[in-house]
Amino acid sequence: MSVTIPRRQLFIDGEWREPLHQKRIPIINPATEDTIGDIPAGTAQDVELAVAAARRALTRNRGRDWPRASASLRAKYLRAIADKVMERKSELATLEALDCGKPLEEAAGDVGAVAGCFKYYADLAEALDEKRTVLSMHTFKSHVVKEPIGVVGLITPCCSCFGCWMCGCVKAIRIGISFAELCKEAGLPPGVLNIVTGFGTEAGAPLASHSHVDKVAFTGSTETGRKVMTAAAEAVKPVSMELVGKSPILVFEDVDIDKAVEWTLYGCFFTNGQICSATSHLLVHDTIAKEFVEKLVSRANSIKISDPLEEGCRLGPIVSENQYKRVIKYISTAKEEGATILCGGGRPQHLKKGFYIAPTIITDIDTSMQIWREEIFGPVLCLKTFITEDEAIKLANDTHYGLAGAVLSMDLERCKRITEEIQAGITWVNCSQPCFLQAPWGGRKNSGFGRDLGEWGLDNFLNVKQVTEYVSEDQWGWYHPPKL
Repeated sequence: MSVTIPRRQLFIDGEWREPLHQKRIPIINPATEDTIGDIPAGTAQDVELAVAAARRALTRNRGRDWPRASASLRAKYLRAIADKVMERKSELATLEALDCGKPLEEAAGDVGAVAGCFKYYADLAEALDEKRTVLSMHTFKSHVVKEPIGVVGLITPCCSCFGCWMCGCVKAIRIGISFAELCKEAGLPPGVLNIVTGFGTEAGAPLASHSHVDKVAFTGSTETGRKVMTAAAEAVKPVSMELVGKSPILVFEDVDIDKAVEWTLYGCFFTNGQICSATSHLLVHDTIAKEFVEKLVSRANSIKISDPLEEGCRLGPIVSENQYKRVIKYISTAKEEGATILCGGGRPQHLKKGFYIAPTIITDIDTSMQIWREEIFGPVLCLKTFITEDEAIKLANDTHYGLAGAVLSMDLERCKRITEEIQAGITWVNCSQPCFLQAPWGGRKNSGFGRDLGEWGLDNFLNVKQVTEYVSEDQWGWYHPPKL
């Protein structure tokens, strides 16, 4: 398939701009290792322009053009953007597959979800104009209004935090640039969206610490998240964090093994294993472990690994050479520490180029091993067995992370107990990885805090204001008038 990679600029104040230092970052197709284009490398000076544009958009016409505009007006823009996304669904999905190695079918599903997200939040946004009365007396009336938090700096590898616009905030972000073109076509006012691509130290850090950014939302590693929080703390600005995970999937003895095997594979190898919620800690009841693992390895070995644009691809390459080397290092270290590789563990024999790693399942693991403790962010599944429910819960929670978890069992009372005891922001019952626009997404512990999606994704970007009115015609009467 021949695809033209558009040459993009930074998107600031509704216009395309070259980065001030004229630097660019090469785009490598992870399936072929070929350079297929480049993107601008923004720096602190470009961030300064973007934040200034966002601040102007926030205050233009005393806020009436965006933050104080009716929610129905903002919803109109969101629906227009959704329509633009769907018009170019095929093109956007192909660009995504070329850029990060995601199988084309998955990428197309993601693009459709982006459009659905904008439509969903357009509907939610229209309710923001309503006032909620909380007190009504003969002397006082109080109501609550929700107002946009202001200029939001999003540091993210993907188009998350949709709630930001719906509340009337404006953005200065690092994100996929093709999205800006759609917003421009949809007529989004200048400065409401500003996109500065670049490296974390050169673009992300100055955005997080900028005094005119009212909130920072970050998606990425826990280590970088700490740095973002430190920078934001200097200005006492709120932050929300979606950080890494190391999520368990508990498989009990009463499952349908074939169904459980498929959900286990999907929970870890979907999106090439490069999803923060991957259920990469597999805990299997000892009494079914032999049969379960035999079927699991057989099914893993049958997964189609290919160029992500090839029909039927179910596992593409790792996103970059650095991440490929990182995953291979994790696997080799596990072997050196005594773990057993049941399948995978390296490059598939039929693929001589590209950053491919076959679906990898590892056993004979001690819980102190690096492969068990740290997020791998690749197609690597770690396996342990358990005998009792208490043992399973203890193993599931023995982690610094708490993004997600899954339990597979026909005993729904047991499932209820497990979901209550797993220390995570998301729990799945008899499945793994489904994500719905209406449900909150986010973690706890070192996996972050704050929520995206659903109504909680709106609350992330809103200030709540109390408005209290004195309605009595009588004088307040606290101070006695002076005697004449």
